[in-house]
Amino acid sequence: MLEIQGVYKTFNPGTINEKKALNGIDLKLNEGDFVTVIGGNGAGKSTLLNMITGVYPVDCGTIKVGTEGTDITKFAEHKRAKYFGRVFQDPMTGTAADMEIQENLALALRRGKIRTLVPGIRSKEKKQYKELLKKLDLGLEDRLTSKVGLLSGGQRQAITLLMATLKKPQLLLLDEHTAALDPQTAAKVLSLTEEIVKENNLTTLMITHNMKDAIRYGNRLIMMNDGKIIYDISGEEKKNLKVADLLDLFAKASNGEFANDRMLLS
Repeated sequence: MLEIQGVYKTFNPGTINEKKALNGIDLKLNEGDFVTVIGGNGAGKSTLLNMITGVYPVDCGTIKVGTEGTDITKFAEHKRAKYFGRVFQDPMTGTAADMEIQENLALALRRGKIRTLVPGIRSKEKKQYKELLKKLDLGLEDRLTSKVGLLSGGQRQAITLLMATLKKPQLLLLDEHTAALDPQTAAKVLSLTEEIVKENNLTTLMITHNMKDAIRYGNRLIMMNDGKIIYDISGEEKKNLKVADLLDLFAKASNGEFANDRMLLS
């Protein structure tokens, strides 16, 4: 569902602020893979997602998506949007605060379709939205007309997750989507994420700073450092991982930088 080959990205090349963000990334995700991505600050995690979605152009390399291997390397960001669902770290991103819950969901449902002059939201749709919201167990099924801006961060993030997966994407991208939430709410959103991913067999790439979450969720874990993928663990090896094991792996890879990143990765 995703194949990245030889991708490099350098910001501000030839200047004092030059930063090699990605340094020869090779990554392949099969259909149904749920891959967690960990690494310290500046490891290239978010840059990797931004390269996939076309926020920044790659310096070289190729990016292909879907079972047919569509080469999207040179596609503009808006032309890639139909392939992906994305949830950002900031709960305020990904929803329209001044619009109702049902209007936000309707926008997501109509993504990629030709707009016509028909009634905005039909009763059949409202029933569908109620059923979806009921699964969240957040009491939102009876608040279809509430403005999204009035919801809590966790509720907004749950709505964003629904919007990102309402039309099954070829790839679901989760960019530290629970980092801004309190621990209890983060656990709820992660549980919802796992449920939605399994139910729809979504191919998923999830960035996290939390090693416990990286071990617990998904069937595969990759660790990034200095713009490279340094470990790729799956199967029984991943199931048997402990946080201490990941800390040791990271310590060996990052050398002196480990002391600065230890708290972030704990």
